[in-house]
Amino acid sequence: MKEKQKHLTMKELPVTERPYEKCEKNGAGMLSDAELLAIVIKTGTRGDKVMDLAVQLLNLNPSCQGLEGIMSLDIQDFQKIRGIGRVKAVQLAAVCELSRRMTRIRFRRDYVFETPQSIADYYMAYMCHLKHEEVHVMMLDARQHMISECLLTKGTVNASLIAPREIFIHALKANAVGIILVHNHPSGDDTPSREDLAATEKVRCAGDLIGIRLLDHIIIGSGHFTSLCGSWHH
Repeated sequence: MKEKQKHLTMKELPVTERPYEKCEKNGAGMLSDAELLAIVIKTGTRGDKVMDLAVQLLNLNPSCQGLEGIMSLDIQDFQKIRGIGRVKAVQLAAVCELSRRMTRIRFRRDYVFETPQSIADYYMAYMCHLKHEEVHVMMLDARQHMISECLLTKGTVNASLIAPREIFIHALKANAVGIILVHNHPSGDDTPSREDLAATEKVRCAGDLIGIRLLDHIIIGSGHFTSLCGSWHH
């Protein structure tokens, strides 16, 4: 008969090692990355204390360790660790998504997107380690503040199939003055393909006819990016 798995809770750690108590006493800012993750995970499994699981999570992504690496993982990745089941994996995925959204709110409120670097800074942490391709469009006002953004496509994307009609439906609804396309190359190589260049020109020409300028098309690679339109700030 299979032995019932014993769970090790936070209470089994010495008081001085318990993240909950440290957080209450000193504030969340004083906790390490592993301790913050331990609070989310809550329990470990037999032979793996909760702090051990947290450290395993921080080392789970071989291409990018630490919190940045965790941000690019999904529910299935988290479940590769013994002791991280469905519920914990979903909780971790939700925490990662909240973190991404909270970071981007800071940008959206007051940030002026006036250079290719400013666009890359906004998307890099989220997109540079994605295992699939995504195409996003940003809608900007006359002062180059973001009005809104939307995900156009997700998965295996053929850039030549990016439809200007769909892009400008979103832009017109937002009363945008300019738009920016952003997509990632999961290979990590941000070199534009012929399809990328052709799609950029197609969208640019359509925007000129409508009166909504394509300000840039940014390709995100692994820690670096390419701007297909160069410097374009007013």
